[in-house]
Amino acid sequence: MDPLTKPKTQPDEINLELTLRPTTWEEYIGQEKVKTNLRLIIEAAKGRKETCDHILFYGQPGLGKTTLAYLIGKEMGVTVRSTSGPALEKAGDVAALLTNLEPHEILFIDEAHRINKLVEEILYPAMESRKLHLIVGKGPSARTFSLDLPPFTIVAATTKANMLSSPLRSRFGATFHLDYYEPKDIEKILARSARLLGVQVTKEALAKLAAAARFTPRIANRLLKRARDYAQVYQNNKVDEVVAQKTLEMLEIDELGLEHTDRELLLAIIKKFNGGPVGLNALGAALNEEVGTIEDVYEPFLMKLGLLHRSPTGRVATQNAYEHLNVQKKSSLV
Repeated sequence: MDPLTKPKTQPDEINLELTLRPTTWEEYIGQEKVKTNLRLIIEAAKGRKETCDHILFYGQPGLGKTTLAYLIGKEMGVTVRSTSGPALEKAGDVAALLTNLEPHEILFIDEAHRINKLVEEILYPAMESRKLHLIVGKGPSARTFSLDLPPFTIVAATTKANMLSSPLRSRFGATFHLDYYEPKDIEKILARSARLLGVQVTKEALAKLAAAARFTPRIANRLLKRARDYAQVYQNNKVDEVVAQKTLEMLEIDELGLEHTDRELLLAIIKKFNGGPVGLNALGAALNEEVGTIEDVYEPFLMKLGLLHRSPTGRVATQNAYEHLNVQKKSSLV
């Protein structure tokens, strides 16, 4: 079974996620500071009859970066055209996208940290002065010419802002960090999703699912869908606390939202490396897991819970981790 942190999304799952995606500011729960600033930028741009500044969103997966991009498009009354960093391999790819944009349209680039560096060179003048500089031919016969672009906005999203080059980052007029959600906001999101899915859910079940959702709306919605499946198969009329608990047990998720791999990671630090500090490469080898996955997927959540500490010499399991896993801490030898 794929962990909820790294699921293989099926086509029907994508359609369902689109159904649950908020379509108005009122439906978009949480990230209040980001929404306030965005609405100010949008209203000012509309008042001047201009396009929005280029906007960059960064944060963990599933926090609503894509949803915000489409909300901006809806508020501005323009179409949002979507692509991703890995899809922009050649200068021609960017040129084709930009020259086909209608005035004031939005180009949404997901996984912006994976844009080819040569492609970035094309984006700089396009974002700054709406000019597209292209080179035709090679060698002595090569010619450079420029195309004027219509007013447009680039909205980019990334989970790794540190991997964006400084020149590209500096060309965004506004940059917003999306943080983990509060449990009370996750409960509101689950209640809205349950209404859209036509599922009866008790308050106790909402609280239990929200507590295990890793502070992330996407994961919360997937837990709700699995609870709905459990209730349907076992002929329950609604998702109550018992159904929520059975669903979490089936998925091997504990009350804090830790999955099997999270617990294995902490146990490896505690039992194999005496609580740490341990280097990331050694930890990856012990778990047979990619270093990047540990650093980007598991660590942020464990650190948010205070179960893991990242020190200059390596990763350390905290006292909270020992207590949660019910493991006795070894006394230091004097």
